[in-house]
Amino acid sequence: MILVFGSLNADLFFNVNNLPKKGETVLCSEYKFQPGGKGANQAVAAASLGGHVEMIGSVGNDIFAKPVIDALQNSNVGVSGVIQRQVNTGIACVMVENQGENQIVVASGANLKTTSDQISDTQLNEDTILVLQMEVPIAEIRKIIFRARKAGCRIVLNLAPALKVDDDVLKLCDYLILNAGEAKVLAGKKGSAENYAREFFEKYDVEAIITLGEQGAVLANGSGVYRTKALDLKPLDTVGAGDAFVGVFAACLSIGKSSLSALSYASVAGGITCLAEGAQTSLLSSQEIERNMKRLSIPEIIK
Repeated sequence: MILVFGSLNADLFFNVNNLPKKGETVLCSEYKFQPGGKGANQAVAAASLGGHVEMIGSVGNDIFAKPVIDALQNSNVGVSGVIQRQVNTGIACVMVENQGENQIVVASGANLKTTSDQISDTQLNEDTILVLQMEVPIAEIRKIIFRARKAGCRIVLNLAPALKVDDDVLKLCDYLILNAGEAKVLAGKKGSAENYAREFFEKYDVEAIITLGEQGAVLANGSGVYRTKALDLKPLDTVGAGDAFVGVFAACLSIGKSSLSALSYASVAGGITCLAEGAQTSLLSSQEIERNMKRLSIPEIIK
């Protein structure tokens, strides 16, 4: 089973010709609603490979709660661990320019009410993969990671956004996934993706993965440092790429694939997601991933 402990949001998308600069107002003709939140996005991506996925999080008592939950259920994600709080559902304002790049502002809302005790002890065992991000309270992330490690779960932490996490917590994780900007924050210095991945593996004893968008991704583990390429495509919307990567990576682990195989599948999934608007795209499926795997060479070890 995959447990995703994280955020659920209502995403409001604004397609603009250019992203606004400081002090600038940019007009567009309309906006679109899409279900989102890093946690929910990753849960949907993980479920696309057909596994048992349960979402743990919170929504509000407003008009956005039902469509956010319905989207999870329609993607075969369990929602018994989602609690309705007497506050607003989390909202993300997503501006996407015509080249696919984006800017996002998030009002966390009910996500700040999510607690680790929404996961029962019976859900935590050696067959459980726990997936986390950084859009719910850090104190609760810390608590559930300690519980999950004690229970023998495998733990995948997506350090996004890059908030301060104590070293003792990071050392309890099995997989650490960051983009290049988040890796720079964690390292506290500028460096290459290869050096970041190697440093995090050596410091925290985790398999460290740095995602690089159109340049692919890098993974460091006890066998060395590996790089995988990205699919060659023209992106429509890059908003959900990172979450698709994380969710499919976890799903591959849950069905027994190695981390290097999971790296390739996740890279393909991240690329496919960029071909549709919204983070929870119907384009993402095990069949579509398999069809595109032949376009990607196997990860290469970096000397």
